[in-house]
Amino acid sequence: MQQFDIILFGATSFVGQIMSRYMLETYPLDSDLKWALAGRSESKLSTLKASLGPGAKDLPIVVADADNDDSINAMCGATKVVVSTVGPYALYGEPVVKACASQGTDYCDLTGEPQWIAKMLRRYEPVAKISGARIVHSCGFDSIPSDLGLYFLQQQATEKFGQSCEKVKMRVKAMKGSASGGTIASMLNLIKEATSDPSLRKMLANPYALCPDDHPFKARQINLKSASYDEDMRAWIAPFVMAAINTRIVHRSNALLNSQYGESFLYDEAMMTGKETRGGINATLLSLGLGGFMVAAALPPTRWFMEKLILPKPGEGPSEKEQLEGHFDLRFVGKTSDGRELHAKVTGDRDPGYGSTAKMLAQAAVCLAKDIPKEEKPGGFWTPASVFGETLIKRLEAHAGLTFNLE
Repeated sequence: MQQFDIILFGATSFVGQIMSRYMLETYPLDSDLKWALAGRSESKLSTLKASLGPGAKDLPIVVADADNDDSINAMCGATKVVVSTVGPYALYGEPVVKACASQGTDYCDLTGEPQWIAKMLRRYEPVAKISGARIVHSCGFDSIPSDLGLYFLQQQATEKFGQSCEKVKMRVKAMKGSASGGTIASMLNLIKEATSDPSLRKMLANPYALCPDDHPFKARQINLKSASYDEDMRAWIAPFVMAAINTRIVHRSNALLNSQYGESFLYDEAMMTGKETRGGINATLLSLGLGGFMVAAALPPTRWFMEKLILPKPGEGPSEKEQLEGHFDLRFVGKTSDGRELHAKVTGDRDPGYGSTAKMLAQAAVCLAKDIPKEEKPGGFWTPASVFGETLIKRLEAHAGLTFNLE
C-alpha cells in the first residue's frame, strides 16, 4: 500500500541532507505532499531528522538497505516515487532500480554514470514497460540544465521558425561550485571500469550509446578533446567533463521524442575560458589538467594516492556558504538548416552539483508524483526532457532558482 508520494532514499548522504532541508522548507508536513526519509541506518536518519528542527518532528523515516531485498521491496511498495541519492550508482544503485521496475514504482536519481544507465536499460526497461514504472536517470546538474535547456531552445525555434535547430552547442559561460566526494568516487569508478574493459570504452565513445537500438541517428558528433577557439561565442573553449553524460542523455531524448530535433541533429558541450591570449592559455591549462587527471585516475598507484590523500571522500562536499555563493550560467546557440540562429541561456542560483542539484532532483520527483499521469507517460526509461518537458521547466523556475530565457 502506497503511504507516500515520495521517499528520499539516501537521505543521510551529502546531497540527501541538502535535499531533505529543501523538501521540508518547500513541502512542510502539513502540505499535500506526503514524503519520508529513508536509508540503511536508523540512528543516522534520526540524527538527520533532529537536525531539521521542530518542523520535522513527525517526518516519517523508513529503514532500507540496498543489500536487503526485502527492505528495498517494502520501501518501493510504500510510495509513488523513490528518489535515490545513493552513489556511486554502479556500485550501489541497481537494487532500487530493480525493485521499482518490478513493482511499478516511479524512480529518479542524479547519476552521471552512462555505463550504469546502459546496464539498467538492458536489464530492466522491458520490466518497467510492463509494470508502469517511469525510471528517470540524471535529474541533477547532469543532465537537467542541458536536456531541458536544449528542449526549451528547440520549442522556441519551432515556434519562431517552424522548424527545430539541426545543430546546437552548449557553452558553460560561468560556473562556481566544487565537487563532493560522492561525485569524485563515481568518476573514479567509471575510469577504473573503463581501464579494464575494452567493450565499455567502445560504448563510452558512442554518442548514441543510450538511445534505443532502433534509433536512426548516424551523424558524426563533435567531441572536443583540446583547447579550441569558438567563432560563434568569440571565446576560447575547453572540454567540459559533464559532456560525456549530458550529450548521451540529449540524444536519447531526441530518440524518445520521435526525432523531434531531426535525425541528423548535432550537439556538443564545452566550457568558455575567456577571450584573446589569456582565454587560450586558460583553455590549454584546463584541457591539460583534465587529461592529466584522467591518466592519473587510470593508473592504480596514482588513483590510490589521489583517493587517500588528495580528493574529497564520500560524504564530504562544499560548505553551506559555498553552496549559497555558487551559481551556473549555460549558453545555447542553435542553427536551423536554412541558417537562422537562436540563442538561449539557463542559469541556476546555487552551486551546480549540490545546492542546485538537490532542488532540481526534488522538483523532478514532485513532477513525477503530482503532474505526469501514467496514461500520458507510461512505464519505461525516460529522460528529463522526454517525460517532463515544459512542466518541469515551470517548476524549476517557480521553486528551484533556475531560469530559461532567450537571449
